Amino acid sequence: MTTASPDAAGTPPRSATARRSVSTPRRGSALEVAEYFAPQRTGTDALPAPEPLLKNLTIGVLEALAGVREVDQLARWFGEDAFRALITRANLSARARSARGVAPARPVHHILSTRHSSPADGVIEGVVIVAGPARTRAVALRLEGWDGRWRATSLALL
Repeated sequence: MTTASPDAAGTPPRSATARRSVSTPRRGSALEVAEYFAPQRTGTDALPAPEPLLKNLTIGVLEALAGVREVDQLARWFGEDAFRALITRANLSARARSARGVAPARPVHHILSTRHSSPADGVIEGVVIVAGPARTRAVALRLEGWDGRWRATSLALL
């Protein structure tokens, strides 16, 4: 039987299994890592009140469609599908203005009412009624809590 002698510092040598556990850190699977860094759902209690965001997004969307706001300024608050739909609609509005020879003008809108409900935790479905100079419109938004903030995942402008 051989016994290991202490090293020069006087510490006894570690066993082979102890050396392996120290030298090889435990790694999660690729799926665990992807889930850890993926966007995380956030509950309603951990999020701010949705009314100001519903109103501000509505005004921002109407300004983007009028051509006085860049759509990219709203990207932070939209999910991918809703943002692509907004880009498409803004491009169509710009083409229609160009065909008619109308310059972009800042619209004057008044928010008449805001209604929202929560079908699930971390989800708000809201409608903002907006009066403009020519007509009254309804903007429907679905907000979902992702990474500690609201994001609009659906947008409908009526």
